[in-house]
Parts: sequence; C-alpha cells; structure tokens
Amino acid sequence: MTDTVSPQTRRKTITWEDPLAGAEQGMRMPGLEYLTAMAEGRLPPAPISAHLGMSVVSVAEGEVVFAATPDESLYNPIGSVHGGVAATMLDSAVACAVHSTLPAGVGYTSVELKINYVRAIRAGVGEIRATGRVVKSGSRVAFAEGDLRAADGTLLATASSTCLVIRP
Repeated sequence: MTDTVSPQTRRKTITWEDPLAGAEQGMRMPGLEYLTAMAEGRLPPAPISAHLGMSVVSVAEGEVVFAATPDESLYNPIGSVHGGVAATMLDSAVACAVHSTLPAGVGYTSVELKINYVRAIRAGVGEIRATGRVVKSGSRVAFAEGDLRAADGTLLATASSTCLVIRP
C-alpha cells in the first residue's frame, strides 16, 4: 500500500531537548538568572515553545516577553489561530514574570488564568508578543497581568493570573 498525500497536506517537524535536565538546573538558580539563560540560549526552552515557535524576547525582574509568528498549523476549525495559542503565550509570560522574582529553589504553579480575547489572530499577522508583568508578589501567592499584541501594537488579548508560590 502506498502513502498518498493530498496537495493540501502540510507537514511541520518540531524538535526539543529533555525538559527535565534544564528544569533541574533551573531549581538551583534564581528565576531571573534561569530565564535569562534560556533567553540567551545557554539553557533550552520549555518544549511547548517548539510547538508554537515561541521564544523568550526579554527578561527583567517582574517582566517577561515571549514572541511567536503564528502560522496555519495553529488554526482552529473556523480558520483562525486557536485561542489556546494566545492563552499559552499569555500563561507563559505572566507565570515567567512571577518566576523572575523568585529565589533559587522556590517554584510556582498557575492557580488561575483569565483570558480576554480582543481580536482574532490569523496567519500573516506577523510576530505577536505576550508581555507578562507582576502586579504583586507575596510569599505564598503572586499576581500578574499581561497582554498579547501584534507587531503594530494592536491588542489581541489580555490576561490576569494568580500563581501559587511553592517553597521547600
């Protein structure tokens, strides 16, 4: 039997590195140092980045920016980029903004994420950027907010998040 491929068929190959090796190193580093090492390519990014073509653009204490250029492989059934792409980018930005404020050995996890979708995203929009900012960082809970924008500054989505701070 031969494998027939329709002219409409497209393929996308992704590669990633073992996520546990980088995470293990990261637990020994302050969050800002760890995220900076990923942004500079000294440590591998999270595997989800490969799926979305997402990269860390900038890292500062309390603020992280991710970028991606969506293509049709991220479309939902109605012909626009799936809302989960915006949610993933915003979750990454706001949670990593929290991570950037944490000392070595302290972890976090998202407890709540609220997304407001403002505009549809389609292939051809070019690069989109998710910026996350810490609003309040406490010893047990941190709050962050973020926005997703097109290259021309058009607002695509906003987010607010609560993260649980996990201390050993």
